[in-house]
Amino acid sequence: MKRILKPVTYVLAAIYFLVDAVFMAVARPVARWIGRHFEFRRLRGWIRSLPPYPSLALFSVPVIILEPIKPLAAYLAATGQFVSGAATFIVGELLKLVLVERLFHLTRDKLMRIPAFAWAYGKYVAARAWLQATEAWRAIRALARAAKNTVARAKAKLVGRFSKLAASRIRPRQTR
Repeated sequence: MKRILKPVTYVLAAIYFLVDAVFMAVARPVARWIGRHFEFRRLRGWIRSLPPYPSLALFSVPVIILEPIKPLAAYLAATGQFVSGAATFIVGELLKLVLVERLFHLTRDKLMRIPAFAWAYGKYVAARAWLQATEAWRAIRALARAAKNTVARAKAKLVGRFSKLAASRIRPRQTR
């Protein structure tokens, strides 16, 4: 039984890391945008003033509260509510990752003073590096870049067509 469960556990862990890595690619820019556009000086100052272990407790709150969203979304999808399940999963995962990213950015130095956290973070970074070195990851990244370029070209075409259309409608009327 143990022989069967070990590969299944590895596959499930790989899927979990892959989903988090894909969502992190979206969450990081969102977190940076929030950091640039919303100034919570007093809150940020308070968070930065926390010692290491209270920083860890605060850092853990979004994970503890929002991690159960994944099984809830799976349940919704399994009961035929696929759109609700997908929306729940996407919103919950992005919210969790954005909050974790912002809190980690603010408390990273203090969290790294906690030996267990530093060890776990080192393992996480190593697993992420391994995942990003795989052929599958490179293929997905290449597809994502191709899709992004296709969308950019289509957008440029549309903008060009609309600007030509707008320019043709703005021509001054000739007087007789």
